[in-house]
Amino acid sequence: MGGVSRSAVAAALVIAVWLAESAAAVWLDLPEKGTKCVSEEIQPNVVVLADYALMFEGNAYNHPTMSVKVTSPYGNTLHHKENATVGQFAFTTSEAGNYLACFWIDNDVKGGANVNIDWKIGIAAKDWDSVARKEKIEGVELELKKLEAAVEAIHHNLLYLKAREAEMREVSEKTNARVAWFSIMSLGVCIAVSVLQSWHLQGYFRKKKLI
Repeated sequence: MGGVSRSAVAAALVIAVWLAESAAAVWLDLPEKGTKCVSEEIQPNVVVLADYALMFEGNAYNHPTMSVKVTSPYGNTLHHKENATVGQFAFTTSEAGNYLACFWIDNDVKGGANVNIDWKIGIAAKDWDSVARKEKIEGVELELKKLEAAVEAIHHNLLYLKAREAEMREVSEKTNARVAWFSIMSLGVCIAVSVLQSWHLQGYFRKKKLI
């Protein structure tokens, strides 16, 4: 029983750490005019879920609204809503890179307003209550299911980081090779120019009978 309890505690700790890294609540101060954005670098095939709400401390009868636009790293629009005070967007990423969520106030509001964004990624966005009901699991078994998902997500992240590292190393090696060739070409050009200048000066001096 003690072993099971320790396993459950360990699983809960790992899940808590992972969920803390995969979920974040963000507050943005929206100016009277202009746009505020928040971005997150996410790998492909990851579920993203976010809730947002506009907070305003002014007159309740003159509550402002905002527009929201979420775009992919390639500029594709994933979510767009106007005249909103609350909302939600959800999608599964199809490409790696920075996903951008931008917010701006629709009408002029003195002093601006605030928007709260509850951003969840990966297993943090999964509805574990539905999973528990569907698979008829609970307690330690459910925690182990979460742990399995967390380990799988960490494994995918490590593979993604390894691939990114290899890609960056390849780019770095190509850049270094190009710099080396450019240096060699520059040196060759300098030598050629020096030889031509020397030949020209020798011809000039001979013509003037100085040598």
